[in-house]
Amino acid sequence: GTDFSGFQRQSNARSVQAEFEAALAPIEGRDVTVAGAGRTDAGVHALGQVASFTLTTAIAANDLLQALNARLPGDVRAWSVEEAGRGFHARFSARAKVYRYRISNTRVMSPFQRRYAWHVSRRLDFQAMTEAASELLGEHDFSSFQAKGGKTTTGTRTVTRSSWSEEPLAGGGRLLSYEIAGTGFLKYMVRNIIGTLVEVGDGRRTPASVRDILAAGRRAAAGPTAPPVGLYL
Repeated sequence: GTDFSGFQRQSNARSVQAEFEAALAPIEGRDVTVAGAGRTDAGVHALGQVASFTLTTAIAANDLLQALNARLPGDVRAWSVEEAGRGFHARFSARAKVYRYRISNTRVMSPFQRRYAWHVSRRLDFQAMTEAASELLGEHDFSSFQAKGGKTTTGTRTVTRSSWSEEPLAGGGRLLSYEIAGTGFLKYMVRNIIGTLVEVGDGRRTPASVRDILAAGRRAAAGPTAPPVGLYL
């Protein structure tokens, strides 16, 4: 996602949707509209994006997979293609979404990580961040983690997974990975959660403070927005 303005088609910027539509047009012989399961922000990656579209041209799924990847640019790929049931829509048929955020918690960041993780050089308290993450499980009003100007009627969402994992990095330090799953997410919600959990990790907040942030219902109560570089759908 580094070189894209996000999934959704833009009139003046590069998008994943537009690249797929450009690859499908010569196969179908006309313009094709592609729907994505989720709209990623500029610079955000996707490992499991699901997209749906309708073709009138008869083509086997495996042949379509090969034709797509032959036409797509090198930084976007189709992993698999299958015929969907009648009425399927990538966005409206989605049952849940999972996001992952990666932090390179090391003094010197590897150049191989720089496009795919947020570099935080100060040592973070993994246990405190894990405790704070658990406070987000369940149904809550997540308005404090919604970007200003977000257009939703309610901030209530249900989170079914909120956990951290860690693994050592070559040359020292750790790669921290956060996973959150739920039925839906507010604008910038995951990145605002990450910014808050990192403040817990470096001692500026306590794990229990997450409860107060949720209760406040104000964006100003939470931490800063983490950069898009480490986020994956």
